[in-house]
Amino acid sequence: MIILGVDPGSAIVGYSILNKDDKNRQNIQVVDFGCITTDKSLLVPERLNIVYGGISKLIDKYKPDLMSIESLYFFKNLKTIIPVGQAKGVILLAASQKNIDVVEFTPLQVKMAISGYGRAEKKQVQKMIEETLNLENFNMKENNRKKDDAFDALGVALCAAFKSF
Repeated sequence: MIILGVDPGSAIVGYSILNKDDKNRQNIQVVDFGCITTDKSLLVPERLNIVYGGISKLIDKYKPDLMSIESLYFFKNLKTIIPVGQAKGVILLAASQKNIDVVEFTPLQVKMAISGYGRAEKKQVQKMIEETLNLENFNMKENNRKKDDAFDALGVALCAAFKSF
């Protein structure tokens, strides 16, 4: 099973592609991960088009069976949640147009699945992701792979891989 993990955003969208062996559920391989970025100077429709195009290209290239996306949670700044919600909308549209099933996980659920503790610190969760997925084989400076958004996408995809779908 190919899982596309997505951490939605309007400026940066984290993505990951995992291959989960259906026969051996413990065998989860990282295929790719990184970020889709948009320039803050662009108008919102242009930024959303970049996000939509980037996700569509990933879907066409890797043909995922499932999309796992981080659900929106309470934001202190309403100006932030609206653009993120818009980006999530075009991401979900891309999945729907390709008939890809979508599952959503809160950050708390992802932290719980990865570290066993829902209030784990981001660095602790990232370390668990690195160890679980053997990321030492990847060039971590290449393709914005060190960005938190890429790790969030790996986490949400890994959360889906741990579940029975």
